Amino acid sequence: MRVGVLTGGGDCPGLNAVIRAIVRKGSFHYEDQFVGFMEGWRGLLEDKTIPLDLSTVGGILPRGGTILRTSRTNPAKRPEGLDKCLATLKQHGVEALIAIGGDDTLSVAQKLHGKGVKVVGVPKTIDNDLAGTDFCFGFDTAVNVATGAIDRVHTTAEAHNRVMVVEVMGRDSGWIAIYSGIAGGADVILIPEEPFDIDKVAETIRLRHARGRYFSIVVAAEGAKFATNVNNGDNITQAAGKDEFGHVRLGGIGNALAAEIEKRTGFESRTVVLGHIQRGGTPSAFDRVLATRYGIGAIDMVHRGDFGCMAALRANKIVSVPIADAISSNRKVDPEMIEVANGILDKLSSDKEIVAK
Repeated sequence: MRVGVLTGGGDCPGLNAVIRAIVRKGSFHYEDQFVGFMEGWRGLLEDKTIPLDLSTVGGILPRGGTILRTSRTNPAKRPEGLDKCLATLKQHGVEALIAIGGDDTLSVAQKLHGKGVKVVGVPKTIDNDLAGTDFCFGFDTAVNVATGAIDRVHTTAEAHNRVMVVEVMGRDSGWIAIYSGIAGGADVILIPEEPFDIDKVAETIRLRHARGRYFSIVVAAEGAKFATNVNNGDNITQAAGKDEFGHVRLGGIGNALAAEIEKRTGFESRTVVLGHIQRGGTPSAFDRVLATRYGIGAIDMVHRGDFGCMAALRANKIVSVPIADAISSNRKVDPEMIEVANGILDKLSSDKEIVAK
């Protein structure tokens, strides 16, 4: 069988491990041939391809990024975009397509499936917020990077009696913030699931300092929102405009938080924005194994005829779920994880909950 492969949306550690697993099992066990479409859906729109074979994927397991490159191109927003994708697939004799990406990439895959394309999805979102699967590869690496950064800012915060605000990724869900905040011993964790009251955050920090702890660590997801008393409860954004999938460019919550905390407490406050550092570099061992399992699961699904479906991790098993279900909603941080965080954070505020409140 001739199989196409693409990676769409933001990059993350583990993408190359997925590609490698698809090609290796497809070549060794099914005698498949592969074509790689470059830069996500742009590769189908502009007919940008590379051959994928065993030599192409040799040595890429520990590499970050993606050898297929990526973009946030949305064919559905282009004139006759989906029809151009269909024509490119036909031109290259592609019998099945494996799309590796998050809800945006998979939403296009679902549209193409509706037009008769035999599509299999692989979940990829560093925010770990794609419905239908327990974990996405890249998330573990990002959490390790964020936790290491939090560990490092502890010492400088303590040395200078500062409040350190660490801004991490997390547009709609706070999985990275909650995991790294717990692992890094943060004093306040702010996530997008619920707006927070900056006055209660400031109170928590003041009372902590009054107890003799003269520094504090605040971890905030980039999509965390002030309650209406600051910025009208809207997201903090870097620039105006949206991408082709309708997303604004988030960023700046850390700086805004530090300024508001310093204004309310008088304590010197600084910001660390991790940004794309969380996306870069070699994937963790966990992500390499998970990505490999996803790749093998995807090519097996192709040969089972599980089209219109996505490989998913459920109870540590790779299973098949409909793409439509996977993109129907974002997976939010569950209440149990919030309770875990609340169980170890200082209960210094009059409000019992610090996380996301």
